Formats: sequence, C-alpha cells, structure tokens
Amino acid sequence: MGLFPESVGVFIGVTVVLFGGAAFLMGQAIGETWRPWWQNLPYGVLLTGACRFLTYALFGASLLSVSGYLTSLVVLLALALLAWRLARARKMVSQYPWLYERDGPLGWRDKGSNPG
Repeated sequence: MGLFPESVGVFIGVTVVLFGGAAFLMGQAIGETWRPWWQNLPYGVLLTGACRFLTYALFGASLLSVSGYLTSLVVLLALALLAWRLARARKMVSQYPWLYERDGPLGWRDKGSNPG
C-alpha cells in the first residue's frame, strides 16, 4: 500500500475536492461561531471517516487503511483550520473595527492606543 490506497485521481476528486470543500465549510462555520480551533479535530475525524467510507464504497479502496485515513485526515484538517483562521480574522476585524485592522488574509493587528 502506499500513501494513497486508491488512485491519485480518486484521492484528489473525493478527498480534496468533495470532502475538502465540506471541511472548508466546517472550519468556516466553527470560526464564524467563535468556537476554538480544536473543535475542528473531532469533526474532522468524523468527516474523514465518511470520506474513507465513500471512497471504499464507490471505488473499492481499502476501508481500514491507516495510511489512507491519516493522509485524508491531514488534508481535511489543514483545509478546515485554514478556513477557521480566515473566518476568525474576518470576524475580529469586522466585530472590533476600532481595535483591529487586517494584517494579511490570516491575521489582524492592534490599531494602536489612543493618545491622550
């Protein structure tokens, strides 16, 4: 077995495109509701299980492949955490415009203290 128990095309199509989009939306929803980053972890584990099952059911990939599961988990969690950080940066700047300003797509910074 290798890093991908199924073909690379199936991995990209199912894991990256289909479930990656779901992971991105999951991370965005968690970030928009002010929940902490670590809440992506249990949802990501469940989403990866669904991804592996669908890959097994439709394309005959190995269901219990540890390397396939871990590869899918890393990809989905990376997308979810990226979306979480984007949402958190957007919320901080829009919710507290007198305190923070954008510092790139993933960050924010203090506007500075008022003189006086």
